[in-house]
Amino acid sequence: MKPTLTAALLAGGKSKRMGREKGSLRVEWKGVSTFLWERQVAVLRSVEPDELIISGSRKEGYPESVSVVPDRWPDMGPLGGIATCLERLRTDLLLVLAVDLACIQPEFPRKLLGRTRAGCGVVPVHHNRFEPLVAIYPAAAAGIAIAQLEKGELANQRFVERLMKEGMITGYNVDPAEEIQLTNWNRPDDIVRVSHGAVRNAD
Repeated sequence: MKPTLTAALLAGGKSKRMGREKGSLRVEWKGVSTFLWERQVAVLRSVEPDELIISGSRKEGYPESVSVVPDRWPDMGPLGGIATCLERLRTDLLLVLAVDLACIQPEFPRKLLGRTRAGCGVVPVHHNRFEPLVAIYPAAAAGIAIAQLEKGELANQRFVERLMKEGMITGYNVDPAEEIQLTNWNRPDDIVRVSHGAVRNAD
């Protein structure tokens, strides 16, 4: 039986280095100018999840049809958002996507989904490091995430290492042609640097 899936947009960051809310950046997506958060939601919808949620506080424009899940562990970085989503998970798997991974194409999460199996997620591996903010986690990962947060450990790499040790996740070695999709937008200069890629800033 096909595992059930929740897709979560991680949009709870404070965007200090960007100087403005990342999700409110305008990008060109399929020939239309749209907000970055809308683009990312469209990517997540493309994998046809059983549930779609946004992790973080509700922002103006978010559709009422999408549940918004505030962080139970605020100011604890992306792991706080992942743990919050895992804790309230009602499906077998959780697909997460950071709002600032602006070049992700729908084919990438679909490829990850094709490599999951019962009780085991998938994380991309790029230059010998995990890419935990576009990854799929099994429901059982909740306990490990929460235990790590309770110890004050926020490192996403350490979280994935623990999942690997427990056999809850496997790695997917990113193809060189896919590397552009893992470029994130942290600072205004990053938008210019990747504007030649799969998505173009429309400001």
